[in-house]
Amino acid sequence: MGSLPPFSSDFINPHSLSKPKTTTASQSSSSSCIDETTLLNLFKSQQSHLNFFFQHLDLSQTLSFTRTLLLQSSAGATVFFSGVGKSGFVAHKISQTLVSLGIRSGFLSPLDALHGDIGALSKSDVLVLFSKSGTTEELLRLVPCAKAKGAFLISVTSVDGNALAAVCDMNVYLPLERELCPFDLAPVTSTAIQMVFGDTVAIALMGAKNLTKEQYAAAANPPAGRIGKHLIFKVKDVMKKEDELPVCKEGDMIMEQLVELTSKGCGCLLVIDDDHHLIGTFTDGDLRRTLKASGEAIFKLTVGEMCNRNPRTIGPEAMAVDAMQKMEAPPSPVQFLPVINGQNQVIGIVTLHGLVSAGL
Repeated sequence: MGSLPPFSSDFINPHSLSKPKTTTASQSSSSSCIDETTLLNLFKSQQSHLNFFFQHLDLSQTLSFTRTLLLQSSAGATVFFSGVGKSGFVAHKISQTLVSLGIRSGFLSPLDALHGDIGALSKSDVLVLFSKSGTTEELLRLVPCAKAKGAFLISVTSVDGNALAAVCDMNVYLPLERELCPFDLAPVTSTAIQMVFGDTVAIALMGAKNLTKEQYAAAANPPAGRIGKHLIFKVKDVMKKEDELPVCKEGDMIMEQLVELTSKGCGCLLVIDDDHHLIGTFTDGDLRRTLKASGEAIFKLTVGEMCNRNPRTIGPEAMAVDAMQKMEAPPSPVQFLPVINGQNQVIGIVTLHGLVSAGL
């Protein structure tokens, strides 16, 4: 049996947390407070319980499970997940993760399945049943119906020799030392390892399918969501263009371009030639530095004399998030990037304010 290494060896005894003591109304209110040491010990205990899972997880079972999902989904099957209570929430979440990877998946409520939704299952599908104990009545009642449809059944449980594992085609055992709950009842550690297990398998499937960033974006991420915007929006989608561009010629006098510099909301001028080729940029910061250094002589200076002739630029097909990263890159961040085509002609400008406003 393969196993994974622990996060760290520095843990407290996972059973060292005392049971809550009965208090009376006359006792100090401070007795109900949570101090830093108690909270830290709880996190260390949970970490220890998670390490137990990693150290004892049967990798051969997990590999068989992952390969089964890969094989069946690649053949066009739908991977259904089911569970009751907290395990049901985990099952639903893992299903949605697979959907975001372009894998056909869905959550099958045991109750709804027994009242007609079982019709969604076909003989080529997989049904994964999450249950800590493996004795969940609703899932046990669902099994005969799912078998009658010909689906391949996989149980994911944390108790040896349970009833659910006995009636499924495959079982994956998730080692559980104990719940973090002092009574060992509230399902907090068991659901944590279910989530870790499911999401890790999902990313393994993502790697096996060689999913690209663009495919991931197209699979399930809505454009209104932040992830979707990171993966879908290009510079051309968020840039200012045409009349919104603060442009001038290199021979223009600096003081004659103040309105252009300040009215377009970009904090800069894009210095171009007659064919719109980019020559350089002149920012409001350049204006302040030039005024401080030259005084009244600024009235005789042209934009071309003081502009930056080697500015950072970006193309219209670049991802918008890459534009933000380029703005923030060392040696010093900038607030905008001229957008140029293959002939070094200015076709737009993208600003940090515009990217933030777009939700990036």
